[in-house]
Amino acid sequence: MSFPMALFVTVLLLIGSGFFVAAEFALVAAKRHRMEKAAAEGQRGARAALAGMRELSLMLAGAQLGITVCTLGLGSVSKPAISHELDPLLHQLGLPSALSYGVAFALAMIVVVFLHMVVGEMAPKSWAIAHPERSAMLLSPPFRGVVAAVRPLIWVLNKVSNGLVRLCRVTPRDELTSVHNREQLTHLVEESERLGLISKDDSELITNSLTEPQTPVGDLQIPAAEIISVPAEAGLDTILATAAEYDRSRLLVRDGPLVVGSVHARDVLIARSRGRGRAATARDIARPVPELAARDTVGHAIEQLRQRRASLAVVRDDGGRLTGMVTLDDLLARLLHPQAA
Repeated sequence: MSFPMALFVTVLLLIGSGFFVAAEFALVAAKRHRMEKAAAEGQRGARAALAGMRELSLMLAGAQLGITVCTLGLGSVSKPAISHELDPLLHQLGLPSALSYGVAFALAMIVVVFLHMVVGEMAPKSWAIAHPERSAMLLSPPFRGVVAAVRPLIWVLNKVSNGLVRLCRVTPRDELTSVHNREQLTHLVEESERLGLISKDDSELITNSLTEPQTPVGDLQIPAAEIISVPAEAGLDTILATAAEYDRSRLLVRDGPLVVGSVHARDVLIARSRGRGRAATARDIARPVPELAARDTVGHAIEQLRQRRASLAVVRDDGGRLTGMVTLDDLLARLLHPQAA
């Protein structure tokens, strides 16, 4: 093979190696939810990327096969061609034939390894990691086409490798697990604080946001005996007087044992300013109150209050008996400052 042709083949092999390396890292680094969103929006290449992520083990095997073939090609074509060109030049410089051949071989090896590592691996890897979703959508369609062409061979190689993995009592996976449980995330936060990547205050806040939402609201409720309430037929003046006496802006409205809703002192003042002071009662301006079970978590309670646009909720036991009340302020305080709460 002529030297110009060898250089052309070298360039092709480096491009091929970079293609497989970039495709491999792109599928690993890309986020599944972003790919699903891109596929739903009809972006080109997103469906191919998702399909590749669903059979990641097979795709990575295809990438490794492609990288290996390109590496062998560089060793069998590029290195001898460069060595063959350097040998006469070194011999003309006065080196003995045996020495010039060895030096030419070493220089050719250095050049090929450098090009393969930098151009064929490190540069495409960095590009794929910097733009994982975009590179996955760009490279996945041709990459899956190459894998489909040699799928039987890759399937056999993958089965053999999975068998070796099982001998080590490890279960192979076809998909990358991208979801971490609460314990793993808490450990990551602790390690980040230990390494100085985040401050202690940020670490405590993140840890609280991971652990405190699982606290049952029954542990945080205001006992039923301590709930400040007004009768459903109470007038506006009575509501304001009760709010001032107990220093509360929100009061529960009850009709005997029944909970009618809640009333805010602000709503009472607005009703009075509109001339409803004589006729309006607590029942008229009461807002609905969500009901929670004592075993419901803080996270669930906050979500229920947010959806209902409520600032407090009553807590009942399994028999439906009123056991207490929780407020949105107390729940948020539990998340941010659990020790103080």
